[in-house]
Amino acid sequence: MTTAHPGSVLFRTREPLVLASASPRRKDLLDALGVTFDVIPSGIDECVSPGESPGDQVVRWASEKAHAVSLCLPDRWVLAADTIVVLDGAVMGKPLNPGDAVEMLGRLSGKTHDVLTGICLMHRNTDVLRMRSVGTEVVFKELTQREIHAYVRTGEPLDKAGAYGIQGMGAFLVRSVRGSYTNVVGLPLCETIEWLLDAGVIAVAGDRPIEPNP
Repeated sequence: MTTAHPGSVLFRTREPLVLASASPRRKDLLDALGVTFDVIPSGIDECVSPGESPGDQVVRWASEKAHAVSLCLPDRWVLAADTIVVLDGAVMGKPLNPGDAVEMLGRLSGKTHDVLTGICLMHRNTDVLRMRSVGTEVVFKELTQREIHAYVRTGEPLDKAGAYGIQGMGAFLVRSVRGSYTNVVGLPLCETIEWLLDAGVIAVAGDRPIEPNP
């Protein structure tokens, strides 16, 4: 079970919550707000269906993750997410090796791409199921080959969709972001927190307003 540091809690958790993802970025985003949850990765393989749009694809993957975990825990809220990078309609997943990462970053250099995250929140016993995708446009600067190779040598790109991490050293690649920043990290917090509040899974912490200045 994860916990927030004393004094830093924005939200308190009212119902048992499971994050069906092994992503440390998603865990850190929820941790920072004081949300408590268990982490149970789904183990689902991400299979591509012919003719499926990237948006439909990423929502389906998130849904499959949530369903897999919820089968074992039907009385708990399950949150799942999946993130992809899309350039000119083509999905870019995690690089297979350093050479693949170099090729991906070369394709992204100087261009605008989309980051899509599918999110799913479900509670099997009460038949609650919410699914959607959130998109963000990311603009890369023109990259030199030396910059690309130096970044790949750090190892940071190798476990990330599109071969970069905006929350890490990869921030230097990004000229601008249009839309949700946390979506690019891996979980659109605004939409996720709205869902959790609406479902009563979490509540805003504290019940006393701050006293106004005299």
